[in-house]
Amino acid sequence: MLGQLLRSYLRPYKGWLSAIVVLQFTGTAAMLYLPSLNADIIDQGVARGDTGRVVQLGAIMLAVALVQAACSMTSAWFGGQAAMAFGRDLRKAVFGRIGSFSAREVSTFGAPSLITRATNDVQQVQMLAMMTCLMAVTIPIMMIGGVIMAMREDFGLSWLVVAVVPVLFVCIGVVVSQMVPAFRQVQERLDDVNRVLREQISGIRVVRAFVREPQEVQRFERSNADLTAVSLRAGRWMALMFPLVMGVSNVASVGVIWFGGHRVDSGQMEVGALTAFLAYLMQILMSVMMGTFMLMMIPRASVSADRIGEVLDTRTTVVPPAHPVTEVAVAGHLDLEGVGLTYPGAEAPVLRDVTFSARPGQTIAVIGSTGAGKTTLVNLVPRLLDATEGVVRVDGVDVRDLEPELLWSRIGLVPQRAFLFSGTVASNLRYGRPDATDEELWEALEIAQGADFVRAMPDQLDTAVAQGGTTVSGGQRQRLAIARALVRRPEIYLFDDAFSALDVATDARLRAALKPVTRDATVLIVAQRIATIRDADVILVLEDGEVVGQGTHDELLRDNPTYQEIAASQGIKGEEVVA
Repeated sequence: MLGQLLRSYLRPYKGWLSAIVVLQFTGTAAMLYLPSLNADIIDQGVARGDTGRVVQLGAIMLAVALVQAACSMTSAWFGGQAAMAFGRDLRKAVFGRIGSFSAREVSTFGAPSLITRATNDVQQVQMLAMMTCLMAVTIPIMMIGGVIMAMREDFGLSWLVVAVVPVLFVCIGVVVSQMVPAFRQVQERLDDVNRVLREQISGIRVVRAFVREPQEVQRFERSNADLTAVSLRAGRWMALMFPLVMGVSNVASVGVIWFGGHRVDSGQMEVGALTAFLAYLMQILMSVMMGTFMLMMIPRASVSADRIGEVLDTRTTVVPPAHPVTEVAVAGHLDLEGVGLTYPGAEAPVLRDVTFSARPGQTIAVIGSTGAGKTTLVNLVPRLLDATEGVVRVDGVDVRDLEPELLWSRIGLVPQRAFLFSGTVASNLRYGRPDATDEELWEALEIAQGADFVRAMPDQLDTAVAQGGTTVSGGQRQRLAIARALVRRPEIYLFDDAFSALDVATDARLRAALKPVTRDATVLIVAQRIATIRDADVILVLEDGEVVGQGTHDELLRDNPTYQEIAASQGIKGEEVVA
């Protein structure tokens, strides 16, 4: 997967990569030529006392060094550009794929893991891409060229190169084979730390309310200790790499000087050639060290690439239509026919044989116990999930055949957990309709019973809102989410338990204000309180994913045992509310 990612996302930058190859080839060739020039200066200039020859060869050596430096700096610039562009494109691809996931895929991976894959994992592969751009050409040229140039200087010492290089590769191979599984565990433990930290930050009020800080600290310490232990194990193997390489390099240098000294003493080798041979051996070993550095990065990048590949290879179960319907003849029609939903591997379906119809001006309510499938039913309409049985139709067309943008433009969803984005009150309200005027925002706030508290804010519509809406209360957050849906003025409103955080009086005022606005729209309400839905045209009673009752409030209160139980639990008997 690592090679596939590098090939796929570096392909658009072939021009830069070609320039890098040419520049690195030129720079490495110049670097290999420098020890030979140095040997000539010693043997032809210094040994013979020929100052002119020293100056002449020194000038050539300086020019070659300048060429080598210029090529290295330019190739580093191109390499940095290509690597950063590679990382940008890969992050974009991962983000785009995550954005296409349905709720099923998101829950399968988990939000903390997806965040880690889109950030830390991409960064690991990006760092390897940069090292590849900077060293991939230099390493083999320097190694092969160094061997050739060393043998050119003195063939009698070439057996040292043959002996040293395989030893280095064996040492590196052993270390890398241990690093790969260690780095895989590091990324998994990092997911665990992110998950625990995210839960604790999101649920800090619950933690404090139940005085669970010591237990949560211990839970984080366990995850942190696991990550530390695995990281230390990987780090120890990584730390062993350079001492091994340096130890072999130093032994090889001693061998060259020892055996080379005897050859110089016997007249079989010049002093300059010995100096050049030692320099070439160091260049060969340097190329091995550079390769070692890349090999140290490959295990972790390989693990990260596999994790990224899992995201990119996962196809959403909510597949866009091949030939989408882009125009519809009616507006606000909602029909469910024999709808069922079963998750892969589940023993029982979440929904079974749900059938109902709604038309503009109608309000359909859904009520049931926790886990009855109410939210799942709402999620089927905007295709956050796809039904495994039956058909969901919006405006007479199967939602699986509608152009997604057209489908979503006709729906205003207020989710069970109201979520606000970091920004301002105005930017959140304009999320579904960017061209809405301030007057339209205030009108939506008036209907949602949120105008008073927004006017009391320091900057009113321009007041900053923290991520998730944590700077406002739960009830205020719900009212702002309702106002956001109202600003859009869709044909179908989906309220998924959107009034649960409101007091009874505010709930009643909001529902009264909604009636004129939704007179020509279809409204689907999921609620826990019967008081919220008692005026609905049709109430569906869900139990274990099945519709066990359907009718008005009075009809269900008279004939449906499940509805009667819910009503009794809320103190409702007949038309009276028991205190």
